[in-house]
Amino acid sequence: MTATNAVEGLKRARRGVGVAGRGPATPSPRGRQGRTTLGRSWGTLTAFALPSLILLVLLNLFPVIYAFLQSLQNGTPSTLPWEADFVGLQNYVTVLTSPQFWQAAEFTLVFTIVGVFGSWIVGLGLALLLRTRIPANTVFKVLLLLPWIVPIVVSSTAWNWLVATPQSPLPVLFSWFGLDNVNFLGDPLLAQILVCVFKVWISFPFMMMMMSAALASVDTNVYEAARVDGANSWQTFTGITLPMISRSTYIAWILMTIFCVNDFPTIFLLTQGGPVNATTTLIVLAYQYAFQNLQTGIGTAIAFIMTAVLVLISVVLYRQIKKVNIE
Repeated sequence: MTATNAVEGLKRARRGVGVAGRGPATPSPRGRQGRTTLGRSWGTLTAFALPSLILLVLLNLFPVIYAFLQSLQNGTPSTLPWEADFVGLQNYVTVLTSPQFWQAAEFTLVFTIVGVFGSWIVGLGLALLLRTRIPANTVFKVLLLLPWIVPIVVSSTAWNWLVATPQSPLPVLFSWFGLDNVNFLGDPLLAQILVCVFKVWISFPFMMMMMSAALASVDTNVYEAARVDGANSWQTFTGITLPMISRSTYIAWILMTIFCVNDFPTIFLLTQGGPVNATTTLIVLAYQYAFQNLQTGIGTAIAFIMTAVLVLISVVLYRQIKKVNIE
């Protein structure tokens, strides 16, 4: 090989061109070893994670699949799936054509709206109040959390003592203003009002904590700039505070909506759905069908309809959160 050929070969090698011309680069032994090691790592990770993933999927999907199968059958809580009669969508038709279902759905809607927005208004108001310089601020925060911390059995017992009989404190208080024989648990309208107020009372601490965290994330320089521009308190609240905490507000609304629709103990411990089914929500109705009337198919059908509505509401509110992120 002459010196000219050797120099030309070296130039071709630097350009990545072999003797036969330009072609795909041949992977180096170190690259092949790296890819092989990476593939083995993924395989090892998959082997370790697969049993946990399978167990997790089974634990989450099995109850849903089993309950959906029960909603297509005519059985009792103790009936095995292969022993119950398959009735298809008949349970859903029975539920959707039942006046009792629509009465429960109507009160569930009222209960949820009052529970979400009532607790949000009270919680936001207290969160704003606690941001001001008041003495014993921390003590007030702890005291305001008590309705949420105390077990609901204790809370419902206390509220029953307040309103259960004509000799209870609240009926006696009403009698001083000329309103005799006020029966909170016997009158359908008063029972509905009582249940909604009780829901707001036990839920506002959660909203207060959510709104306190959201308000703490707002930059105080924005308020200073608004004050310099001459904005009053209402303009600052509606133009700065509400928009800047809107993302947390939507998340709190989603969570509280789920809490209200699925809230069984609040109503069952206070009124058990009475009087004359005035305070029966969908979750209480599903319980009555499944465990009192032993009609598991209809009870689970009600539960699946509730799930579909909750998913729809959550999707709508999540879209609002995305719009907030874009802005």
